[in-house]
Amino acid sequence: MAYEQNLDLVKISPNAVPPVCKLMDYGKFKFEQTKREKEARKNQHIVEIKEVRMSPGIDSNDFNVKLRNAQKFLAEGNRVKVTVRFRGREMAHTDIGRGLLLKFAELCTEEAAMDKDPKLEGRHMSIFLSPKIAKEVKKT
Repeated sequence: MAYEQNLDLVKISPNAVPPVCKLMDYGKFKFEQTKREKEARKNQHIVEIKEVRMSPGIDSNDFNVKLRNAQKFLAEGNRVKVTVRFRGREMAHTDIGRGLLLKFAELCTEEAAMDKDPKLEGRHMSIFLSPKIAKEVKKT
């Protein structure tokens, strides 16, 4: 039947009893499949992790600049890692860094949700913020 209609006989499920076959133009099928995959790759947005670094003695204006940058990253649909770096005797005051990170997360509650509580790893304390709503990114 496939030969008469100038089509290909394609096994869909060879392990079934009896095997399932389909009559189709296999070249056209492969072309449309690669076309669909290419379109799907073009439309997907890769989520990156952006990092914002601070120190415990950061001033309010610098803090606001870092906050605006993080909000911009979140609006683009990226995750943000907020890190406080402790140097020297600052390690004795990790509570200041924890408060700074919690304040940062609180000010980003409209755009983001905090993934985990602040965690101290060596001389760095960090949190991760994920965007609440993945907005459509404008194509240029």
